[in-house]
Amino acid sequence: MVRHMRRLVAVLAGTLAVALLSLGTAGSASAAPKPAPAGVDITGTGLSEPLRLHADKEPALVGAVIDQVNFLARTGMPTGPKAANLGPKYTVVVLAGETPKQTYDLYPKAVGGPRVYRPAKQPDGRKSSAGWFLGRLSMSETLRTAGVPLERQFDTVSGGAGGGERVLPEDTLDPAKDLDEAIGDLQHLLLLNVGVMLTITVGLAGIALLIRRRTR
Repeated sequence: MVRHMRRLVAVLAGTLAVALLSLGTAGSASAAPKPAPAGVDITGTGLSEPLRLHADKEPALVGAVIDQVNFLARTGMPTGPKAANLGPKYTVVVLAGETPKQTYDLYPKAVGGPRVYRPAKQPDGRKSSAGWFLGRLSMSETLRTAGVPLERQFDTVSGGAGGGERVLPEDTLDPAKDLDEAIGDLQHLLLLNVGVMLTITVGLAGIALLIRRRTR
């Protein structure tokens, strides 16, 4: 009987301890502060003051801007285009509430396609390698939609990591031009093949003549 009572007391004590622990954990979780909403600051050409967007008010715009830089690899190209070929520069700072976390330089009008530069020094103090990256083709339209004074770009279809699809200019769709180029390339290829065959034939003939002289 005494043993039974001891076991019952032990079970009740264990249950009470678990219940108190659960209440304490729930209380701590409920008391924990909510994470600060994401946001972005954009500064650059044509902007007299920073353009600030917060995810709690404009989630689609903030997500679209952050999407321009969230695909970057750990390392990029050490050098980028010449300064004269970069075009207007826009610095995007990713925020957590009002606290700057990451910064990137965007060049939507760079020659050869949009570019992104990630500085080694970041606002949150984390270590990062400086580097240049190919940007998304949707960069210009995304920044324009967010409020950056850029001309509307009609030829952007979509943007993937480091690019997307762009509508071809009309002058690249000339079938006569493409046919002439294809025929010219074919002629060059045929001439190259003939040259190679002649070289091989002459080489084989020379080897056969040399072997014939030595066997006499």
